[in-house]
Amino acid sequence: MPLEVVSFQLISRILDVTDRLGLNREWVEIPLSPESPGQVRKLPNGKLEIIVDADQPFEDWLGTLEQQIRRTQAT
Repeated sequence: MPLEVVSFQLISRILDVTDRLGLNREWVEIPLSPESPGQVRKLPNGKLEIIVDADQPFEDWLGTLEQQIRRTQAT
């Protein structure tokens, strides 16, 4: 079943990952609408946008988030 909205509970789980990586929460944007595919990207203003994947199970997607963030920061 596709994810329709990113709840506060899911955002908290994402922020646990970004906190562990030492990212300032002011520089992280998490849209409430998931997309397919999800993505992690740098915005023109330097912030990191984390878009949850709508079709992939959240736990599976979350398991790849740290790697996605590190890959995005390296570019």
